[in-house]
Amino acid sequence: MAQATTEKAATPRTPTESGCPDPFQYMHPLMIRNFGNWAYHDRPRPGVLHHVAKSGDEIWTVRVGTQRQLGPYEINLLCDIVDKYGEGYVHFTIRSNLEVMVSKKEQVEPLIKAFEEAGYPVGGTGNSVTMISHTQGWLHCDIPGTDASGVVKALMDDLHDEFVKEDMPNRVHITTSCCQINCGGQGDIAINVQHTKPPKINHDIVANLCERPTVVARCPVAAIRPAMVNGKPTLEVDERKCMCCGACYPPCPPMQINDPENSKIAIWVGGKNSNARSKPTLHKLVAAGIPNNPPRWPEAAAIVTNILRVYKKDAHAWERVGEWVERIGWPRFFELTGLPFTKYHIDNWRGSRASLNTSTHVRL
Repeated sequence: MAQATTEKAATPRTPTESGCPDPFQYMHPLMIRNFGNWAYHDRPRPGVLHHVAKSGDEIWTVRVGTQRQLGPYEINLLCDIVDKYGEGYVHFTIRSNLEVMVSKKEQVEPLIKAFEEAGYPVGGTGNSVTMISHTQGWLHCDIPGTDASGVVKALMDDLHDEFVKEDMPNRVHITTSCCQINCGGQGDIAINVQHTKPPKINHDIVANLCERPTVVARCPVAAIRPAMVNGKPTLEVDERKCMCCGACYPPCPPMQINDPENSKIAIWVGGKNSNARSKPTLHKLVAAGIPNNPPRWPEAAAIVTNILRVYKKDAHAWERVGEWVERIGWPRFFELTGLPFTKYHIDNWRGSRASLNTSTHVRL
């Protein structure tokens, strides 16, 4: 027995693969050859990046906007274009742009033409409206109050010209989230769902479908507690505490919070992740109670395009949206955009410690 145990211990355990894969196996050979030895880069036109190495090697990258939710038809179409006009080396950005690398300048224009003829715009570089980052929406998420990818499609149809051109004061990052947990992240402009009513509970099936202690622990404001209704174990919500976030719905579907009338859209402005010129910032609410109106969300799209129009006209060169608002002041922002200002727009949460100390220099 001791000998068998020793032999087993001597056999190395198969490692668990986790984290990002080795990127070099997917890189264009010119990128590997000149890794860390680039002389300069420029943008010959919107959507095209040009890198020149110290060795004299050059590589062109064509950035293509996609709808993110790609099916077999779309993937095969894009791969056929890359195989025919490119060199087989691509990668996706965090905003679901497809970037195709080629080693000859003569390959760039045919590649652009093929993508545009297939309905895929080339752009998203420099001071443009980049592709919108978003959560999964109705396709995959277990808690969506709206379809984030559908909002993206509707908005980017309206903002096509701002994607293929570089006419904005600075780059504009737009995000959408299908629930108030906001995995879409901070953005210059963010479109999030807004539940306005506490969940409706089907007490007859809670005990069969929900692990009640898990649901109680899930609530961030301790508004849920065990209860008995008609002799059956269930849950109840203290509506004075409930902030209608919807976090209880995934572990307990009988606590339905989505509502065709009372789940709305809210728009936030001024978020930024980078440290360029100013510290990172959280976005702030500027419009609430907007109809969650698929499939085109015209009310939300009208507000976003209006904000972008005013920003494009009034901001200084290289000002991000939040930096522009900080310069002119929030009263002036509401005046220029024509959005109504209400008591819900005041940032007066005392526990925020200067808006959660959003600088990378932590000060607790």
